Amino acid sequence: MTDLITTNPAYVWLTLAALLALAEIFVPGVFLIWVAAAAAVTGIASTFIELTLAGQLTLFGLSTIASVLLGRRWYLTNVVKSEDPLLNDRAARMIGTTVTVVKPVNATSGRVKVADGIWSARGPDLKKGETARIVDVADGVLILEEMPEQIT
Repeated sequence: MTDLITTNPAYVWLTLAALLALAEIFVPGVFLIWVAAAAAVTGIASTFIELTLAGQLTLFGLSTIASVLLGRRWYLTNVVKSEDPLLNDRAARMIGTTVTVVKPVNATSGRVKVADGIWSARGPDLKKGETARIVDVADGVLILEEMPEQIT
């Protein structure tokens, strides 16, 4: 085995690249693919240039940094459109929802029922049982506005 590594390091690097790419398929996270690309670059370079182990590891390290930075830049410029952009933003999904006051709300405190949960809230003076609309969420506290039909 050590003879293979010392005589044909390109095979080792290309095998590592393939294994990392395969791992990316089974454990998606869009990171291992860039390390796999760096291993492939090192393997291809080792095919044409005789490098010491230190040279190979240096090339692999530099290639990893470069590929991760290039991959990050590519992902930032090619944003993937989502059918539900607020999927992981629970607070933003609640904006516009109508809620029922369970503990009187004022400018500093109160509690409201949202779906099957109770949340802290603040906003205009509202009595228990009144309804309001969520207009914002700040530090886990719902910011409310009165419903138009309740304004007197």
